[in-house]
Amino acid sequence: MRLQVRHTSEYLYEPAASRVSLRLKLFPSVFDGQTVEHWRVTVNGDPAEPVYTTGYGDEVALWQSSETVSRIEVLAEGAVHTEDKTGLVRDLPNKPPSFIFRRQTALTESDEAIRSLANDFLKPDLLETVHDLSKAVAKAVAYRPEATNSRTTASQAMALGAGVCQDHAHVLISACRSLSIPARYVTGYLKAAEEAEELLETHAWAEAHIQNFGWIGLDASNGISPTDHYIRIACGLDADDATPIKGHVVGGSKITLSADVAVSDSQQQ
Repeated sequence: MRLQVRHTSEYLYEPAASRVSLRLKLFPSVFDGQTVEHWRVTVNGDPAEPVYTTGYGDEVALWQSSETVSRIEVLAEGAVHTEDKTGLVRDLPNKPPSFIFRRQTALTESDEAIRSLANDFLKPDLLETVHDLSKAVAKAVAYRPEATNSRTTASQAMALGAGVCQDHAHVLISACRSLSIPARYVTGYLKAAEEAEELLETHAWAEAHIQNFGWIGLDASNGISPTDHYIRIACGLDADDATPIKGHVVGGSKITLSADVAVSDSQQQ
């Protein structure tokens, strides 16, 4: 499938910020099942090119304002070719040791409720285990927009019983790691089904590593493994580690963010 993406993020600073620095993970991964036809990232119209690749294999661009700014627009757009690999993620350019992703973070630390959920679905077949866990997380944490925020932890979302894709991914990752199954957080884009409500933000899901099998994607929010409707952008230990845009502002400015994501299948146009 050929997917076209236009992702705009607008930041307003009041009062104007004397300096803004941005770290941008906005470049689609290249692996078996995903290739990039063309892609461009700009900040206020200026090209932002990758300057290094993380140990996870994510390309990163850096940008810094040269003068006082009151508005910044980050635009990522292009065309990506995808194939349905039933969730398998193979041939990424960097292959860090899987055990790195067994480490819990403040956002994914498990509690008794999450460990109990994980143990309830533990089977000798770990591939079956993670798929069952993904379905169980969706039942335990109902999808409810604005029920949580970027600082909500896996245990808090589990206790609340509600959240969004970030929370589903965090709870699933936490449950997998409690069973010593490596799991990581993934950010990207999703072309919604024709009958579904169009997504206006980036999407998030998890990947779990099964020995002698490899990495498998798990989207608990939609109850499936990623298909050719998904574009993988970046990964990390949690949402904060994998966030597409992270910034630092000098001064006490109030920051207002608005974002819009449009994903279309150009072959249907």
